[in-house]
Amino acid sequence: MDKKRLSELLSQYTMEAAPELAWPDEEPGAVRCVACGHRCLIREGRAGICQVRYNSGGVLRAPAGYVAGLQVDPIEKKPFYHAFPGQNALSFGMLGCDYHCPFCQNWVSSQTLRDDDAIALPSVSNADQLVGLAEREAVPVIVSTYNEPLITADWAMEVFRRARDKGIVCGFVSNGNATAEVLDYLRPCTDLFKIDLKGFNDKRYRKLGGVLKNVLSAIEMTKERGFWVEVVTLIVPGFNDNEEEYRGMAEFIASVDPSIPWHVTAFHPDYKMTDPPATPATELLKAYEIGKEAGLQFVYPGNMPGGVGDRENTYCPQCEALLIERRGFYVVRNRMAGSHCPECEAEIPGVWQDEAPKQSIGNGFPRGLRQHK
Repeated sequence: MDKKRLSELLSQYTMEAAPELAWPDEEPGAVRCVACGHRCLIREGRAGICQVRYNSGGVLRAPAGYVAGLQVDPIEKKPFYHAFPGQNALSFGMLGCDYHCPFCQNWVSSQTLRDDDAIALPSVSNADQLVGLAEREAVPVIVSTYNEPLITADWAMEVFRRARDKGIVCGFVSNGNATAEVLDYLRPCTDLFKIDLKGFNDKRYRKLGGVLKNVLSAIEMTKERGFWVEVVTLIVPGFNDNEEEYRGMAEFIASVDPSIPWHVTAFHPDYKMTDPPATPATELLKAYEIGKEAGLQFVYPGNMPGGVGDRENTYCPQCEALLIERRGFYVVRNRMAGSHCPECEAEIPGVWQDEAPKQSIGNGFPRGLRQHK
């Protein structure tokens, strides 16, 4: 399907954008969108940088009523390591992104309106159907992910409001190009927030379509608002694989909160970056050591099951007792019953259950949801 026809098709699946995210502008008929850090001024008949939020008759329209990706899989895949370990999450995504990363691993959906080789199509759905699926699958968490969920935040909240009423916890997996306005809009129904920190060099960030300062601010703002936050950096050879950037990222995260988990994950050739080799384990371990030196309590090398020794596991930062043993996305052993270390009683930051699941996945709804900072 060509991009014009796809745009026409997607225009059938929209809603009026949330007023919190659509500000009337002084220019007649124009609307200021504040769903992401671009803060696009969108004139009549035009779309924002994301290409999925557009102005129709002076009204900002936002995507709604479909999914382009839907999956039940381990929450560790998001990745969240300190929220419901060993449980499944229902993940849903739409189309479009406000970035254009050449190493995107979800490019088929995120770049559909930019790239002729990306051919993902929408599948009609509604919020009640998604929440009903989460109930049938007995998952404790539902996550907006795959494309950039900030640009589809309005419909995500339609889903999240219903999910929260059913006792299901909601999360975002985002590039972090957020605004204070969108975070305030999401917070009443959203507890978990994963942010991609793609490097520590603003010039390279701008080549992806972003601004480093926006992402750093988002990490600070999400913590200030009480989201449970985990940060992920994909280590891409030739792009961000250097000690200066590792140290900059690690020291910044530690300055916000040393208990924020930092995931340093391996790149595999994909999309427009097929020349660089896959990230070696030695590079992940180098970032791990720098993260620990910077004072981060929890650093997790990822995308390399069994290839980084015991560093996939969670240990108590006070007594170093093993708390959660992992291999890749799967929990082999979980000793976190409640929020405290079973050995020394130190409080472990995260969103835990009162009883640890007896197996890796598929153990139903959480009991006694509590967040501990």
